[in-house]
Amino acid sequence: MWIADNWKDYEVLDTSGGEKLERWGDYILVRPDPQVIWNTPHANKGWKQKNGHYHRSAKGGGEWEFFNLPNEWSICYDLNLAAADDHSNQASRRLIFHLKPFSFKHTGLFPEQATNWDWFSRLIQNARRPADKPIRVLNLFAYTGGATLAAAAAGAAVTHVDASKGMVGWAKENAASSGLGDAPIRWLVDDCVKFVEREIRRGNKYDGIIMDPPSYGRGPKGEIWKIEESIWPFIELTTQILSDDALFFLMNSYTTGLQPAVLSYMIQTAVVKRFGGHVEAEEIGLPVRESGLILPCGASGRWCRL
Repeated sequence: MWIADNWKDYEVLDTSGGEKLERWGDYILVRPDPQVIWNTPHANKGWKQKNGHYHRSAKGGGEWEFFNLPNEWSICYDLNLAAADDHSNQASRRLIFHLKPFSFKHTGLFPEQATNWDWFSRLIQNARRPADKPIRVLNLFAYTGGATLAAAAAGAAVTHVDASKGMVGWAKENAASSGLGDAPIRWLVDDCVKFVEREIRRGNKYDGIIMDPPSYGRGPKGEIWKIEESIWPFIELTTQILSDDALFFLMNSYTTGLQPAVLSYMIQTAVVKRFGGHVEAEEIGLPVRESGLILPCGASGRWCRL
């Protein structure tokens, strides 16, 4: 399992009865997690001192209950970057994320993805290509821009694509707060499949591709996305815009049916077949302070040339 264990501003404090107790900076939230099918004694004092609690409804969805929680606040992540010539020589870059509770339990950030940010940002930094030929990264289904910021901080020119205008605006705010407002990031509100199809026709190529597809979604013009039906042809499509000397390909999944072995097989078949290289796929997770165990949070498949 790949574990996002470098956070200082975020942690899972405890898990019990279908819920997780989390610290987001100075605030404590309780949110549902269907994988938490066990019970604990609720020994952590945060259960009684929470600032927000998302209650699931038996009819689907749910609603927030707030206890002295601001409408918006921020947390930081120190991105781990390693020097190419000395991996013991660590550097970091602080990323700042604005948070706010909104629909269906979300806050605007998936902290477990930090393990992937560290991975591909080091690949980008260590590639050390000429300044006039920056590494080009495409972030699809890019949400509020965690991966976009990490890639840009490592020195890449990033194309950020999401179907939601609100999410793209939120990502721009995160970039500005992180000192990346002037970074070479192209912000696009677009349907990801149609964008890739146009990039193929235009002959554009990318050295790294990141995708974090939803289980179900709609594009700006009502285009329907169902991951079980759409993901394999979409992966095949995106391989057509990988450059000949591409660095990496990353796919994330929060869908139960897309286990690590499935991600590995798809990437092996679509990417390694054309470019060679190496594929790994694992669950990703977050440490739980109270138990010392790791909470699974989906899966990722990674391809790199090395």
